[in-house]
Amino acid sequence: MPAADPLKARIDQALADRLSQGLLRHRQPIQRQEGAKIRVDGRLYHHFCGNDYLGLAQCDHIRQAWQDGLQRFGAGSGASPLVTGHHQAHHQLEQLLCDWLGFEAALLFSSGFAANQAVIHALMHKGDLLLQDRLNHASLQEAGHLCPATMKRFAHNNSADLARRLEAAPGDRPKLVITEGVFSMDGDQAPLAEMRQLCDKQGAWLMVDDAHGCGVLGPQGRGSCAAAQIEPDILVVTFGKAFGCAGAAVLCRSDVAQYLTQFARHLVYSTALPPAQACALAEAVRQIQSQPWRRERLHTLSELLAANLEAHVPLVSTATPIKPLMVGESQRALELFAQLKEKGFWISAIRPPTVPAGQARLRLTLSAEHSDQQILALADALNEVWHAAETE
Repeated sequence: MPAADPLKARIDQALADRLSQGLLRHRQPIQRQEGAKIRVDGRLYHHFCGNDYLGLAQCDHIRQAWQDGLQRFGAGSGASPLVTGHHQAHHQLEQLLCDWLGFEAALLFSSGFAANQAVIHALMHKGDLLLQDRLNHASLQEAGHLCPATMKRFAHNNSADLARRLEAAPGDRPKLVITEGVFSMDGDQAPLAEMRQLCDKQGAWLMVDDAHGCGVLGPQGRGSCAAAQIEPDILVVTFGKAFGCAGAAVLCRSDVAQYLTQFARHLVYSTALPPAQACALAEAVRQIQSQPWRRERLHTLSELLAANLEAHVPLVSTATPIKPLMVGESQRALELFAQLKEKGFWISAIRPPTVPAGQARLRLTLSAEHSDQQILALADALNEVWHAAETE
């Protein structure tokens, strides 16, 4: 008899557990995106769960910039940034980001996940204190668990809890506080002004992951920190949300950027972004700066949706495009997803472990591409399925 395969047994058991819990995840091929609609299996659905908040993913100016970059630079960068992968297009994008967001230096990464991991692993040493919001993104939490520093998590958006933990730390111990600007699952915002004051008082650095705030909030769309009128020590922005593209950047002082260039392994040992992509991202920045109507449109749509929802529908009111519909149990979230899908709306069910047990939800998001008619139809569909669920 051949020996049992322990890795296969582990995989089989893990998948069986997820299936029995109703938590097994699947990928769904999207055949085409048409404005604020997606085509899946030949059917067109109203798309209300993406992150293209400003509707820039299909912007003609950005597509043309990418095509022009392909003609000039080719399809790929050809190397890591410290070999020959750092092209003029990357340099120009970094400078544009610095001028717009008010930092001395910027470094580009392939994803927000990579950027967060790179910063934490490079900066945090044994004996350091890393304080994170309990609901921070998985990329931040994982890096914190794996780095040699001591990580502690403070209660979500709780400045008093953060203050207690900072005050308890030795004064000469390096301390880094990390929060998201806008939290992706709840759409709420961090109390950044209070956190900046606490960090200054206790000699801690503040790092903000503003994946879901940059482009959407603040003057010129400069994000959560600009809206709160504070300057973090490190700012991470990702390009897969309001920018309509992909990738990320870390913005910081020039000495910190030089340090990360030496010690951030995700930067040193990864192939650089395609320079054509950097051309597209530079155009995305220009579009964000010059088209405030896209942000204004999000506010208009948010107000229209709220005005047409019945009071019993538990859609969380937020100042961001993220509007969670709190459901509770995973199976119920899946049932509501299926009912809305039948009506032509695609709104993904978010279940544990992405969110805590008992807090499954439909994560509804708005885009400047949505029409008034789509919002009104969505409100009618939500009112109908929620009323039906309550009367079962």
